[in-house]
Amino acid sequence: MAGWWRALPRAVRRYPWPTNVLLYTALFSAGDALQQRLRGGPADWQQTRRVATVAVAFHANFNYVWLRLLERSMPGRAPRAVLAKVLCDQALGGPVAISAFYAGMSILQRKDDIFLDLRQKFWNTYMSGLMYWPFVQRSSRSSGCPVLHSLQLSAVSSRSDLISSSPLQTPILSCD
Repeated sequence: MAGWWRALPRAVRRYPWPTNVLLYTALFSAGDALQQRLRGGPADWQQTRRVATVAVAFHANFNYVWLRLLERSMPGRAPRAVLAKVLCDQALGGPVAISAFYAGMSILQRKDDIFLDLRQKFWNTYMSGLMYWPFVQRSSRSSGCPVLHSLQLSAVSSRSDLISSSPLQTPILSCD
C-alpha cells in the first residue's frame, strides 16, 4: 500500500490530463449523487451514470483544455488577469458547458428533441451561474470546485418550475 501511495504523485505529474479527467468525472458524479441525496429521494444511479458519461466524454476534457488555454493566454494571478479569465470563462466557456450538458443528457436519456431542455433551461441555468460562479472563481481561480458546479447544474436541470421563472429569482442550489 505504501508503495502505491508514493507512486501516485508521480503518476499525477506524469499524466495530468487523464488524472484531471478522472478526478473531474468523480467530482461531477459525486455532485449529482449528493444533489439527489439532498433532495431526499431514492438514489437514481442511472442518472448519476449519465452525468458521469457526459462528464468523462465532454466536460472533463473541455475544462482541462479550456482552463489551460485561458491560463496560457492570460497568465498571472493579479486581479486584472483573474477578472479577465473569469469574464472570458463566463462569456464563452459557460454557454458551451451548459449546452453540452443539456444536449448530452438528452441524448443519453434518448429524448426525441435533444435540444428541448437546452431551449427551456439554458437562460435560467446561465443566469444563476452568473450570479454565483464569478465569485467562486475569483476567490479560488486555480482550484475551483467542480462538485459545486455539478450540484448547481443538477439542481437547475431537475427543476421544472425553473423553466418559466425569472433568472434573477432562480436559486443557485435547491434541495426541494
